[in-house]
Amino acid sequence: MSKQHRIVGIGELLWDLLPGGKQLGGAPANFAVMSARLGNHGVIASRIGKDQLGKEALARLSAFPADLSYLQTDSQHPTGSVSVALHQGQAEYVFHSPVAWDFLECTPEWRELAQQADAVCFGTLAQRNDVSRKTVAAFLEATAPDCIRVFDVNLRRPHFDAEVIAESLRKATLMKLNDAEMPPVLALLGLAPECGLDEASLLKGAKLLLDKFPLSLVCITMGPLGSLLVTRDAHDRHHGFAAKVADTVGAGDAFTAALVHYYLQGAPLSVLNEAGNRWGAWVAAQPGAMPDLPEEVREEIEAGIRQAAG
Repeated sequence: MSKQHRIVGIGELLWDLLPGGKQLGGAPANFAVMSARLGNHGVIASRIGKDQLGKEALARLSAFPADLSYLQTDSQHPTGSVSVALHQGQAEYVFHSPVAWDFLECTPEWRELAQQADAVCFGTLAQRNDVSRKTVAAFLEATAPDCIRVFDVNLRRPHFDAEVIAESLRKATLMKLNDAEMPPVLALLGLAPECGLDEASLLKGAKLLLDKFPLSLVCITMGPLGSLLVTRDAHDRHHGFAAKVADTVGAGDAFTAALVHYYLQGAPLSVLNEAGNRWGAWVAAQPGAMPDLPEEVREEIEAGIRQAAG
């Protein structure tokens, strides 16, 4: 039995308003739920309104093993929501504001949680408002030196800028982004005005980031083409798994959760890649970010990861 790690997703919890109805999501919440499903103590550190959507969020989350005790409630702002349009299976987002998760508070309880965390995942979206940005920074500052701080970039226009990205990278241990995000990130940071999407360019971009910031690992997801993991002295390429895509909402968050789960176990890059791609492909094949997970599906995916690990 591996150690049960305390893993926190801090930031947005929201409803994805999809063409076929609403699904609960938000990258940090998706990450925390999947972390819990993988056997960790997954914690959602977010904020919801005292409204119907907030009540429905709590009801939906009660079906999952994630820790909800650190969810804050806001009497002045509504629960977050985002209108999602799907174009050929790819999601396009319109985020409503201001909402409850724009006003995260770094309470004494949250500081204690930060001190206990083995890993914490954060992104750019929850830092669009100064209040939550300062809270995320204070939370990260309160973590232990050996806590794995995962910066899952998740660029959502217009909710990011160069300063947020640079400050986040200075605090991060791991960085995760998709291939389409690499060129704008490098350009905003002044590292490479032009960057291609081919594997050689992505590898070069990852090394530029590793040279510039105190990162241990850069993870680049490439949709159906798999992923590329890069450290200062090694890299590993995985070519992904075929999946009949329902929608891509939450697939990257499942990848990140699996990556962190096995990283904390000391697994090699090849296993991190295998696990991330298997869980990401499964979520992409389901509607919404938090689909039901039959036990036989879990067993099949975990067996595939064990086989890859040798």
